Formats: sequence, structure tokens, C-alpha cells
Amino acid sequence: MVNLEWYRTFKEIYENGTLTKASIELYTSQPGVSVHLNALETYVGKKLFERTSRRMIPTEEGKVLYEYIIEAIKKLENAEQHFKKTTQDKYPSINIGMCSEMFQLIVEPELSKLNFDLMARFGTHTNLIKDLDNGILDLVITPRKHIEKKTLLEYIPFAKERIVLIAGGKTDTSIIETLIKTNNWKDLEDELLQNTWYSSSNEMEHFRRFWFENFNKKPTFKPNYILPNISSSIRCLSDGDGLAIVPDFLCKDEISNSKIKLIWEGKVRTENILYFASRTDLKYKNELDVIRNIFKRKMK
Repeated sequence: MVNLEWYRTFKEIYENGTLTKASIELYTSQPGVSVHLNALETYVGKKLFERTSRRMIPTEEGKVLYEYIIEAIKKLENAEQHFKKTTQDKYPSINIGMCSEMFQLIVEPELSKLNFDLMARFGTHTNLIKDLDNGILDLVITPRKHIEKKTLLEYIPFAKERIVLIAGGKTDTSIIETLIKTNNWKDLEDELLQNTWYSSSNEMEHFRRFWFENFNKKPTFKPNYILPNISSSIRCLSDGDGLAIVPDFLCKDEISNSKIKLIWEGKVRTENILYFASRTDLKYKNELDVIRNIFKRKMK
């Protein structure tokens, strides 16, 4: 089937009289317009314009072709304008990126209240920032600033997450708590190693960083269960037995309901600043402010 853009290009040349004016209407280059016209003439096997130094004069074959296609082209352009109006003006589509746990806890309960379309993407912070820089995402929630030269990205801090040690509701933590109160860090480390550990494949960095900052060494053991995400670890620990190192805001409800016990915030506080990362040339500022306000309200 013939490329419909060839017909669109032909229409603009016919109505504007020159390749230059047609390229301006199409927001493309003059060589690109010439390529489309040459391809269409090759396809129909006839010359559609007489080239002069000032104008492109349609041949009889060109006039006939124009009459055949003009109504169809106008209908397609009207459809394009209608689609653009309804989807972009009335229902803007916002693309955001963050960890899946944060989306489930913060954004999911608010979805039915939004008056715009929302697309969420999950992945590593590095990949999400790349998508933001390339214009695929409009907003990223991240604990890391990726500062590069010649970037259109800005980072606005809005909250902190604290990495803490938690235990399942049925875990006997009496010895651990006594060792923490007496600042017996060597025996504490040995005691922690005797327990069952949960972690997640997407946030092992929390685990390693907390251990290093509090025991001045990298952890020398692997967790017993490495699950897809932090929420899985929290669900497994609820009313269960074992330990995990997680951001505090992800388990506030479970701690208040005594399904999980907050054991230790660390002798050195392990914290991350959370940022709203966005482009300085962002669109849909009002809609993005709605998302930002949801996070500010829920992470006070």
C-alpha cells in the first residue's frame, strides 16, 4: 500500500505551489518533501508537477489525483485534530516512573480521583532517569541525583526515607534489643546472623548500605529469601518470623498494627533524600503538581 504521507506531501505542494512552503506546512525539510514526491510519482508512473524556477505547476494527472484524494485527506486531518484535542487537551496523559512499592502504596489509592490519564513505569533509577532525559517520562521519584552537563533535568527534594531493621511479629527479638541497648555491636552482629533474613532483588543496596554504615564492613552472608520486591518481604514478615532492612515508610501501617516490629534505626542513621526529577521544559505542569502533592501529603 502507498505511504499515506506521500499523499499528504503531494497535497501541500499542490496547494502551496513550492517545495519550500510545503516543507514549512509539514514541519519537515525540503529534501524530505522532494523524496516523498519522487516516490509518489514513481508509484503512480506519471509526472504530477512541471518544475519551474518559481512554482510547481500540477500536470493534468496531478489535477486528477488531487481531486481523488482531497476529501479523504481532509477527513484524516479532521480526525487527527479531533483525536489530538480529546486526548491531549481534555485528558492529558502523564508518564511517571518510580519503584513499584512506592506506586502501590502512594499512587494506587488515588488513581480514581485523577482527572487525567496516567502511565507508570518501573525499573532501575538509572534507566528511569534515562527515559526522563529522552522525553519518555514526565516525572521520576528517585533517591539519586544524576547530574550531567547539558541536561534539561531538575531535582526537587521533598522527603526522606530512613532505612531501618524490622522483624516479623512472631520473631523473638529480646536478645537483639538488649544488645542494642547496651551498645554491644560485635555480639549484635553475631546474633543477627543467627536469624532468617528477607530481602528483595531490586533493593539489595539498602541491605548492604545499612550493614556497612553500622558495622563498618560489608555483609558476609546472603539473605535466606530474596524476593521480587520489598512489599513481598513485608508481607512475608507480617505475623511471621525473620528480619529485613527496608525503607520505613513502606511498613508504617504494619508497624502500627503490630504485624511487624521496628527493631533498630541504626547507630548511624541511613537515610535517602527523595527527589521529584523532571524536565525543565515539562508539559502538563498542573497535572504533575497533583502527583507531587499526593506524595507530599502522604510522606509527611
